[in-house]
Amino acid sequence: MKPLSIAVMALLLSACSSNIITMDTPTAQVKDLRDFDRDGVIEARERCDETLEGANINNYGCGQIKPINERRELKVLFANDSYYLDPKYYGQVEELAEFMRQYPNTKVTIEGHCSKVGSYEHNLDLSQNRANAITALLAERFGISPSRLTAVGYSFDRPVDPTHTPQAHERNRRVIAEVVGEDTTADMKWNIYTVDDSHRL
Repeated sequence: MKPLSIAVMALLLSACSSNIITMDTPTAQVKDLRDFDRDGVIEARERCDETLEGANINNYGCGQIKPINERRELKVLFANDSYYLDPKYYGQVEELAEFMRQYPNTKVTIEGHCSKVGSYEHNLDLSQNRANAITALLAERFGISPSRLTAVGYSFDRPVDPTHTPQAHERNRRVIAEVVGEDTTADMKWNIYTVDDSHRL
């Protein structure tokens, strides 16, 4: 009985081993799963190569575009009753200049604003001079054509904080850059590649 059991087991094992598939040769990949432009869409589905990384895309990797029309507050603080532009803020103005160089058909309006301290007329001149300080820097230091620059002072007509605290006065002494133009830019979004890019926060 015992020899018979051993023979049966050996026969079963030999039958199983004949169905084992080895991986000695590489298998062919049916679809191209690579993503050359890092937009999150595999090559097998890609219809628009070289999409800007981080652009808002459809299921086929084609990006969406939008006209340039944006407002950004420059983190530039002026001292009370002053339009002196401290060089420590030049970096922010340079970023704006680089954006304008990238999109040469854009124009910018620099808005100057003041806190509600002193007369309206005095603050109107002061806010205009603050806006002029930014446009002068854009033109003279960073080479942006004056024809693309407009400076407007609003006195204290448009406060971001209407209270009369020292903190409110400081916040209201500010400049806003409004960039518009015929250029278009990619509509950006988060994706798996941009999660660590702090500039898209």
